[in-house]
Amino acid sequence: MSSKSMDLHKLRQDIIIQDELLGHPMTFHTTWGLFSPKAIDAGTHLLLKHLEVKPHDKAIDLGCGYGPLGLAIAKSAPRGHCTLVDKDFVAVDYARKNAALNGIHNAEVLLSNGLDQLPRNQSFTLAVTNLPAKTGKEHYYLFFNDIKNRLEPGGRFYVVVITGLRQFIARSFGDIFGNHKKIKQGKHYTVAMAEKR
Repeated sequence: MSSKSMDLHKLRQDIIIQDELLGHPMTFHTTWGLFSPKAIDAGTHLLLKHLEVKPHDKAIDLGCGYGPLGLAIAKSAPRGHCTLVDKDFVAVDYARKNAALNGIHNAEVLLSNGLDQLPRNQSFTLAVTNLPAKTGKEHYYLFFNDIKNRLEPGGRFYVVVITGLRQFIARSFGDIFGNHKKIKQGKHYTVAMAEKR
């Protein structure tokens, strides 16, 4: 077998990540083509570092990828639940595998473009997303309005974005939620939060 075919075989194998998220040692399988396949990205780590999860939270992770945010939240909300959604079927497949791998039974993973595949009456107390930088602002605006409509009163919406988008987030949250709190601004990423009042 040539070294080239050996390399291809290796590239097709799952990449395995071990990390501690919200105080829980966790293992993730991922693959090339998904976001941040070699390690949990810095934005996710920053968001988790500044995220408050309550034991009964009903949470949603939008654009879950292979699941680090949503599955860490599910582990931290033992009497709650987390719904993970992504529009990429490969991401959904890996997030489901990772839920099983980490023994997480209070999470579900759905293939959905935003919230369109969720039951209309499903509501949340916590929403999180690691926003992609290369999406139109119109998409964000739709996304944020959909989240607001699904949050229960007092529900919190946390985002992490590249720091260059922080002013847009502040304006959008002000327009849609009537409030905005910058939780942490780093050199590369900013974590912000809005509350449904």
